[in-house]
Amino acid sequence: MTIKLEAHRIGLEYGDPESDGRLVALNDVSLSIHENEFVSIVGPSGCGKTTFLSIVDGLIRATAGQILLGGTPVSEPGPDRAVVFQDSSLLPWRTVLGNVVFGLECIGVRPSEARERAAHYIEMVGLRGFENRYSYQLSGGMQQRVNLARALVMDPQILLMDEPFAALDAQTRELMQEELLNIWQASGKTVLFITHQIDEAIFLSDRVIVFSARPGRVKESVDIELDRPRSLKLKRDPRFHAYEDRIWSLIQEEEKPRAKAAG
Repeated sequence: MTIKLEAHRIGLEYGDPESDGRLVALNDVSLSIHENEFVSIVGPSGCGKTTFLSIVDGLIRATAGQILLGGTPVSEPGPDRAVVFQDSSLLPWRTVLGNVVFGLECIGVRPSEARERAAHYIEMVGLRGFENRYSYQLSGGMQQRVNLARALVMDPQILLMDEPFAALDAQTRELMQEELLNIWQASGKTVLFITHQIDEAIFLSDRVIVFSARPGRVKESVDIELDRPRSLKLKRDPRFHAYEDRIWSLIQEEEKPRAKAAG
């Protein structure tokens, strides 16, 4: 399989005003993600998951190591990466269609082509018929669908998702997980997904990467050998629970020393 994303020995440290020293956030993070693969990162709170995602996106420059996307070094944000955040951040004065075409307008795509491309992804995320609605007229789940369409319409090489369902209620979150898999399979994109929810990571992913406590590093990469397509009933499967136990144990190994030190 073709490798889409490579992280080579990524490190990040910065000044810590409280100690007048240096704080190491990430240390020697190396991993690779194949084309069309869905990979999630989980780990203890504060382990650097979102920081690593920001380095991949080019928003933060690593102090050590290198990110390669399609073999090309990443040094700044670019259209080959699209980020879906927890907050949908829709432009409230624009309709669904207006939000989805916004990025295309910024790079000079012809209006007719932009609308055609936007319509395709609006339909893909299940919002056909809502093109002229404003964000305040949409539920939280629908807003995140718009956010996803806005990212996909740019045709990025990789989709970076930072806890995109964290603000949703539990039922909507479950439904959006299933819908995301449908969208991912239809779009064929490579996805790097950040979450605190172990069951969410297992359900969505081909592979779950577990980060250690700070300074974050790759503790283990767990292949999720569960058949696709997947439905929510998979979460009741004993094999699913075995993965939950395994990944939770890995995280718990990192949390115990911190809890002991704090006590």
